[in-house]
Amino acid sequence: MRNLIFLFLLLNLCSITSWTQSFQVGHKQQTFVDASRANRNVTAEIYYPSATSGDNVTIAPGQFPILIFGHGFVMVWSAYTPIWNTIVPNGYIMVFPTTETGISPSHTNFGKDIAYLVGAMKIEGTNVSSTFFGAVANTSAVMGHSMGGGSAFLSVQYDTSITALATLAAANTAPSSILAANDISIPSIVFAGANDCVTPPIQHQLPMYNALLSPCKSYVSITGGSHCQFANTNLFCNIGEGTCSPQPTINSATQQTATFNLLLPWLNFYLKNDNAAGVQFQNLITEGSGITSQQNCLLSTSQITEFSTPSALNIFPNPFSATTTLETNVSLENATFTVYDIYGRTVFQLNNITGQEFMVSRDNMASGLYFVQLIDGNKIIAINKLVITD
Repeated sequence: MRNLIFLFLLLNLCSITSWTQSFQVGHKQQTFVDASRANRNVTAEIYYPSATSGDNVTIAPGQFPILIFGHGFVMVWSAYTPIWNTIVPNGYIMVFPTTETGISPSHTNFGKDIAYLVGAMKIEGTNVSSTFFGAVANTSAVMGHSMGGGSAFLSVQYDTSITALATLAAANTAPSSILAANDISIPSIVFAGANDCVTPPIQHQLPMYNALLSPCKSYVSITGGSHCQFANTNLFCNIGEGTCSPQPTINSATQQTATFNLLLPWLNFYLKNDNAAGVQFQNLITEGSGITSQQNCLLSTSQITEFSTPSALNIFPNPFSATTTLETNVSLENATFTVYDIYGRTVFQLNNITGQEFMVSRDNMASGLYFVQLIDGNKIIAINKLVITD
């Protein structure tokens, strides 16, 4: 018989905060040569933290994670000005490959270009004559929009050092990024526009997300968001979007703000080991303002702090029997009860809970420390720390 002891905790909820922008944005163009592919030229636009903005200025002191961002089909890197102007001042080096911009792009080559630039930038960090000498951190993320998002999925297989994957309205590629997701086990976040009629989420982003093997992955759908509004207004993207439906019900500024509110703390958590950012991300995604989401993990359980108010979740009998009743002091309408291990991975989930009582089986739970979360709609009912002993 297992004894179960609940130590009640409160997750400090935080509202959407303004983004810290400590740096100006420096810029340079650079061509890399990939000797492994017949000396293929990989041209890139690089944006980096600096004390003064401008071309070829000195990089700011410090070490900064690398973000490699792939562009969409027949789109140019300059369409992503809002992205680098928001992310780079927060202490990241963003690299935009400018290859495969024609009407018959090779998704394989583009994926290889994205992966290659991760290693090339790390080498730049060790090159005393480089702008980036001593400034490149070990952590990295591959990113992209539309075709570039699908190609980012493809890129992961070519560099095992990549830390994380983050995509915006990713398009399924040839070869298939959905199939590539079956071999991806790094932390991943997949953003979609709910009103994307160019790469409908049900055919593109959702299958990619579902196929991911990552023990910690998140899917975020921007309510009313579209395919093109993750970037600046762009002629070719807008032509494609203008001929289909549904049309967006929010503007690009609203869509981008909703994206950055989640993307920045997610990057900070995984690439800068910032636990507080993990708490911020988890609170925002749980609140669900302007989004719907899915997760298979809980970020940053270590920042949950104890509280002394009465619990909203009671358990009996105690110690647990094979099947145990949990009782709340509120009437649940469509709640989800989730158990996470100490790494934030989901080990059990029960959905569509109604009323004030529900039954849970604990037969397969090993001894150890767990976290449990009860959410009804967008409201957190309880987040508790659970110790199970034999």
